Amino acid sequence: MSDIAVSVDHVSKRFRLYHERNQSLKSAIMRGRKSVYEEFWALNDVSFEVPRGSTFGLIGSNGSGKSTLLKCLTKIYFPEKGEIAAYGKLAGLLEVGSGFHPELSGVENIFLNGSILGMSRKEIERKRDAIIDFADVGDYIDQPVKNYSSGMYVRLGFAIAINVDPDILVVDEVLAVGDQQFQDKCRQKFAEMKRDGKTVILVSHSMDLVEQMCDEAAWLQKGDLKQVGPADPTIAAYLDYVNGPQG
Repeated sequence: MSDIAVSVDHVSKRFRLYHERNQSLKSAIMRGRKSVYEEFWALNDVSFEVPRGSTFGLIGSNGSGKSTLLKCLTKIYFPEKGEIAAYGKLAGLLEVGSGFHPELSGVENIFLNGSILGMSRKEIERKRDAIIDFADVGDYIDQPVKNYSSGMYVRLGFAIAINVDPDILVVDEVLAVGDQQFQDKCRQKFAEMKRDGKTVILVSHSMDLVEQMCDEAAWLQKGDLKQVGPADPTIAAYLDYVNGPQG
């Protein structure tokens, strides 16, 4: 498996969509303690492999299952069926502000988020200046992060994640809220990781970005894997679908 960074093997993930929850003990008794729900399969028997040292794109419209799959990759969710295996240290940046405490300063959150991602205090202290320099939030680094813009959140979160020195970096729309300077820094970092044999899994709605950066891609649609392989033909198939009568 030395050439594979991540293996997704027949993965399915189910959620329950409740129509009416029991709001009180009385309503629970009247309804036999049952809440009415329907099952929703966010992922349906999805299988693919991410080559080691590649930049791999996950594409698809809203509700296609991309973010659910990333959360399964990072063990926030666990699939009902199938298995996911990551071969190496994995770090993820999935949502703006995830892993941050709003009342703590940027510096304090570096230590908090870094420890969540598996870094020791000594390691965080050694990399602190590099994280602050990459995040480039100025004097806000000593302010509570509740005062940060979404762009500041992402810059700080990304700076921490890359300094974990992961073998596999998973990012969800990280470039969507950053300015051009930050996007350029991210691209340079992705290119550096690729040169070092590291793997990046990137979710984006920007097909131009995926086309520029990704070697391979997987297209998800309503939980189903529609196509996986080299990025250009996969993007073309997705755009044909979006622009067609059924899109």
